[in-house]
Amino acid sequence: MKICVYGAGAIGGYMGAQLARAGADVSFVARGPHLAAMQANGVRLQIDGEEHTVKVRCTNNPAELGPQDYVIIALKAHSVPAVVDLMPPLLGPDTSVVTAVNGLPYWYFYKHGGDLAGTTLQSVDPGGKQWNVLGPERAIGCVLLPAAEIAEPGVIRHVYGKKFPIGEPSGEITPRLQAFHDIMAAADMEAPMRNNIRDEIWLKLWGNLCFNPISALTHATLDVLTSDPGTRALSKAMMLEAKAIGDKIGVNFRVDVEKRINGAGAVGAHKTSMLMDCEAGRPMEIDPLMTVVQEIGRLVHVDTPMLDAVLALIKLRDAVNQGTAEPRAPVETQKAA
Repeated sequence: MKICVYGAGAIGGYMGAQLARAGADVSFVARGPHLAAMQANGVRLQIDGEEHTVKVRCTNNPAELGPQDYVIIALKAHSVPAVVDLMPPLLGPDTSVVTAVNGLPYWYFYKHGGDLAGTTLQSVDPGGKQWNVLGPERAIGCVLLPAAEIAEPGVIRHVYGKKFPIGEPSGEITPRLQAFHDIMAAADMEAPMRNNIRDEIWLKLWGNLCFNPISALTHATLDVLTSDPGTRALSKAMMLEAKAIGDKIGVNFRVDVEKRINGAGAVGAHKTSMLMDCEAGRPMEIDPLMTVVQEIGRLVHVDTPMLDAVLALIKLRDAVNQGTAEPRAPVETQKAA
């Protein structure tokens, strides 16, 4: 089985190294010092108190790799549109694309069955490029529940968790889904097959859409922002807005908002990925976690005032970080007659 991990950072590197250890023919698309270290020394995976060196083919040019059985997209979701045009050499007639990304994926409304079936989401797939180039029919959804980190270039440290729920947009248990489940199990990773992967996607997104930006704005860890009365109330308000949208498009929220917040707080003094990106001056994963919810809210006529306010703040914080924030001319107002 040929598997390319496109974006072999922390999570992608962990998945790929484990799959290679299980006997899959794995290749990595990566970049920078991390790529150079893996090319020189192999992938060093630290897991369960041991370190394993795994040899996989690593490149920054997917055209070198040829068609794959599975392409696991493990990039930050906002980075995907810029590299879609580099992916076709990886795609054969039977290639499946596993979207191991945060937020809502490009294929979300493929075989959805609701009023928005076939809708492309401009905030995560501008111009429908992923839909047109990758194809929604190739997609397998994958929710990232574990945590991993790049300890140093070429060294990936598994932190916790081994569960990656997967599912077809149609909800069917297909041969390709079963085969991916089986190789994940052989690699000591859990990939429970879901008949509505969208519910799993929303359950993670439900927390990410508020905890991530609030943590980046306040620099508070999860235990603090879920216990502080003000930020807890703000998180709840944003989550209830999102739930109203989810209810309109058929999402089943299997836990209530208080339980979801408490679950995040139980993780402890954890920095969200958005906070870590903010501190490092990297672009933040805003559109796939927040703007897309706002976009669907507009489509189904659900107002999102709290989400809108926090989204405006985090977008400006990101622009300041990236040095792109500029003053604009004041808006002129007319005096009442």
